[in-house]
Amino acid sequence: MEGFFNVGLEEIKNELTKAKKVLDNMRASRSAFSVALSSDSTMKCHVPFTINKNIVYQHVFLNLGGGYDEQTGIFTVPYSGVYSLTLTLYGNAVFLGEKLSTCASLRVNTQVVGTIVERNGSDREDSATVFVAVELKAGDQVAVSLLEGCFICDDNNHYNTFTGFLLYSTD
Repeated sequence: MEGFFNVGLEEIKNELTKAKKVLDNMRASRSAFSVALSSDSTMKCHVPFTINKNIVYQHVFLNLGGGYDEQTGIFTVPYSGVYSLTLTLYGNAVFLGEKLSTCASLRVNTQVVGTIVERNGSDREDSATVFVAVELKAGDQVAVSLLEGCFICDDNNHYNTFTGFLLYSTD
């Protein structure tokens, strides 16, 4: 009976060690960011470019794990896993005096994983959101590109946001 008990106890200890290791990995691999285009109190618009251009979000709400770079607007994936990515755009043609499109693409490395295209109608204000769940590898780069001929506007109400977080690690 004692031998049976010792074997059972050893199995329980092994399972507890595995569970602790999984929990430690989960705690170590936290990754989340949430950024907005601007913190300015007055509305500013980024006007159309003749080429696609990375959007650099300068107001950082959260950068857990340090993956988002405020200088480039690129999120470098620190841990392989499934990530939730959300992009919200807003454009207000009233400030520019013309009808323009609010549009951008969400890219992983060079591959587009989501696109927003809002053509301004008679109201001259538009917003839209795209949400994707994607499997990413450590080192992948995620960015938002303002598409050629499109514009976005923002102020300290944070209409334009880019957010991502690790749902679960695959390491």
